[in-house]
Amino acid sequence: MDRYTQMEFFVLTADLGSLSQAAERLGISNAAASRMLSALEDRLGARLVERTTRRLWLTDAGREYQRRCVSILADLAEADIAVSDMAQRPRGVLRVTSSISFAMLHIAPWLPEFNQRYPELVVQITAANRYPNFIEAGIDVAIRTREHEGDSGITVRRLAHTRRVLAASPAYLAQHGVPETPEDIAQHNLLVYSYAANPHLLQLKRDRERRNIPISAALESNEGQVICAAGRAGLGIVIQPLYIVHEDIVAGRLIPLLSDWELPPLTINLAYQSRRNQPAKIRVFADALSEHVKKQDLEARWNTVPKIAFSARTSQTNQAR
Repeated sequence: MDRYTQMEFFVLTADLGSLSQAAERLGISNAAASRMLSALEDRLGARLVERTTRRLWLTDAGREYQRRCVSILADLAEADIAVSDMAQRPRGVLRVTSSISFAMLHIAPWLPEFNQRYPELVVQITAANRYPNFIEAGIDVAIRTREHEGDSGITVRRLAHTRRVLAASPAYLAQHGVPETPEDIAQHNLLVYSYAANPHLLQLKRDRERRNIPISAALESNEGQVICAAGRAGLGIVIQPLYIVHEDIVAGRLIPLLSDWELPPLTINLAYQSRRNQPAKIRVFADALSEHVKKQDLEARWNTVPKIAFSARTSQTNQAR
C-alpha cells in the first residue's frame, strides 16, 4: 500500500474519530481498515491510536502524524490542481524554435495577435537553422522544413507547402542578362543556402522534363536573410523558398527566373513531442498558427510565383530606390 493512501486513510480516521466510519466511507470492511491501520503503525514503528469498542483517540505520535499528513495532503492536492490547470489553461513559457527567416518574417509579426488571445503565455523563440534535439534544448514546438523526425515520439503536423524559386535583382539582370534555359543558370553567380538537401545541384522539372544542373556558389551561407540581402544588392541569383522572397518579388526588388520550371518544394511542419496529455500551451500555439496561415491564405501565396517581368525600365526604377 502506498504512503499517500495510508496518509489519506489515517487523516480520515482521525477526522471521523471512528475506524468503522472511515471503513464505510472508503467502502472497505472493518477488518480491512483494522489491517490498514496496523500496517501503518508497523511501518512507522509507533502506535498512533488508542481505541476501545466505543471510541478512538489519537496518541501524541498520532496527533503529530495527523498534523503533518494534513499539510502534505494539502500540498499534494494543490500541486494536482496547479498542474491540471496548467494542462488546460495556456500559461507559462512556450519554447519555440524555427529558422531565423521564418521567425523574423512570420512568427514575430504575428505574436501580438497571439499574445492578445493568450496573455498569460510567454513565447520564447530560439531562432536557428539547425534543428536542436527536443529533450536537450527543452523545446516545446519546432517549425521545420522536413517531412519526418527520427524520433518516433515526435508528432509532425503539416503547416504548409512552399515553392522554391530562382530570382535576381534588376541590377544583376541588367548587367549579366536573363537566363533563358536551365543550362544558362550554370553561367551565372549563384547564392547558395548551405543547409539545403543538395546545395550544389539544381534540380528542375517542367512537366515530364528533368534537369540536374551542377552549380558553384558565388556566395554560400547558412542563413537565408544573408542570401536575400546579397541578392537584392545584385551579387547573384538566389535560390530560396517563396515564404522568404515573396515580398521582395512583389516589390520588384527581385525578379523571378525560369518560372515555368520547378525546384523541389519544401514542407513546413510543426513538430512537438507526442504526449497523452498535451499541455494546452502547445495545442493553442499549433492551432493558432495553423489558423493564421489558413486565414491569410499564405500557402497559396507561397506556391504562386508573382508575375513580375524584367525590363530596363524596371531596373532603372529599382536602382533609384
